[in-house]
Order: sequence, then C-alpha cells, then structure tokens
Amino acid sequence: MTMTWFALLARVLLFAMFPWLGPSLPARPVSREVSAPPRAAPVHSHNDYYRERPLLDALDAGCRSIEADVFLVDGRLLVGHEEFELHGSRTLESLYLAPLAARVRATGGVYAEQPEDEPVLLLIDFKRDGAECHAALRELLGGYRDMLTITTDGRTRWGPVLVVVSGDRPVGAIASDNPRLMAVDGRPGDLAGDTPVSLIPLISERWGSRFAWRGEGQPGEQDLETMRSIVGPAHEQGRLVRFWAIPDRPGAWETLRGLGVDLINTDRPAQCAAALTPAEAPAGDGDRDRPLQ
Repeated sequence: MTMTWFALLARVLLFAMFPWLGPSLPARPVSREVSAPPRAAPVHSHNDYYRERPLLDALDAGCRSIEADVFLVDGRLLVGHEEFELHGSRTLESLYLAPLAARVRATGGVYAEQPEDEPVLLLIDFKRDGAECHAALRELLGGYRDMLTITTDGRTRWGPVLVVVSGDRPVGAIASDNPRLMAVDGRPGDLAGDTPVSLIPLISERWGSRFAWRGEGQPGEQDLETMRSIVGPAHEQGRLVRFWAIPDRPGAWETLRGLGVDLINTDRPAQCAAALTPAEAPAGDGDRDRPLQ
C-alpha cells in the first residue's frame, strides 16, 4: 500500500469521525424550483456540486459558468471531487444535464435575456481517464442536442448551453468529433496557436502560477502586464478568460472583473454575483473589449 492510499484512507476516516471538517455534499434530493435573474452574471460557480442545491443555487445567482467534476464509474459519469464522495444517485445527468434541459424546454433558454452567442458554460472536469470520459460524455450528450451549442463541419449552431471539458482533456479526440457536442478549456499557451474559438472558447489558468497579488491593495505592474498578455490576445481572438484559486473575496472579484476577466471563479456565487452585477453594463460583445486599468 502506497503513501497515497494511506493518505486517502486517513482522510476518509477523519471525515467519517469529524464530518464538519470536510466538504459537505447535499445528502438528499433538493427542490427543482429556481428563480433566476433575467441575465447571466460574469461568475463561475467553482465545484458547484458542493452547493446546497447543485446547479440551482448557481442559476439563482445568475452564474454564466458552472463547474462539475466527474469520474467514470461503471459506464456512468458520477459527480464529485474525490472518489470517496461519489454516489450512484449523483450523476452528471441527474444533477446538471436533465435539469438544464427541462429549464430550456420550459423557458426557451437558461436566462430570459440570453444572447444567442452567449451560452451558459457547463464546465465538466474529467478527474482522470479523459479518453474514456470523453466517449461516455459524447454518448450522453447525444440525448441533449436540442439545448447544446454544436459545431458541425466547422460551422457552429448556438444553443443555450456550451459544454466545456477541463481537467484530463483529450484535446485531439474532442477536436476530431464531427459533429462536436463539447469544447475544450484552454490554457494561455493556446493563444499562440490558431485553434478555432469553437474548440477552445475559454482560457483558464491557476492564479498562483502567474500572479503574485493576493487580493490586498492593487496588483503590481508586473501582474498587470501579465494580465494584459493573457486577456488582450484572448479577447482579440474572441475567447473568454478565467483564473482559478483566486483570492475569493469582494475586492478581488471587482478588481479582476475591472481588468477584463470574463468569469470570476468563486466558491461564493451568490455573493460574487451580487457584488458584480449592479456595476455591469448590458450584455454584449463590446463588454469584452473594455480596456485594462
């Protein structure tokens, strides 16, 4: 038995004896009722399945992007951050795809004021086994084509939802799909290539790997220059930008949004959306072109 297995066993036992120390997954089904704002806020609901009401709390807040981590178990995509959290009833389909499809059928979109070319992102993080997860997800998404943004022969048909694969990303396999029912979460290095926006619509990066600023005061000049080098080219190419593991508090949310970051990564989606939405201009392409401060 390796140290990794010892560490995992210790973590399981610790959470079993002291459950308040670990992340809390909803233990029972929740209400499917939701009352969302009319349009999306520039917010990414990180590890959304830890919310009291997965998906629904994010929609209540108006999140433009929602994240679900998945493992492939016996042919099904189960939602969770670690294997010991997985439960057969907590599938990607039951928690996210089916409720989104029901909402789109009932209202015509995820939000009432949703521009055709601004779909809500469902970011699906393959924790491992990317090729196998891709095959399972492709088959699963076949039953939800009506709500999806789909690219066929290089032409994109916009739908209310855009599935974006992160984590263990089988980029080549996804790129080869035709029709393609999902896109790929990119990295800053992808800005130097000519990959179509329809394949890599989003550029993501861990905050600490690029920036020294930790949320106090204002970012230094070096951080601002690094930000410009990512946000500027991404927006010129028509791609969105997200950083994860940011300082998760109001001052940082507002600063990053002011610097042009499209999706503010947070574990507090309701508070983040409330902090950002009042100052937001109406949705539109021009909003992506705001100058860096």
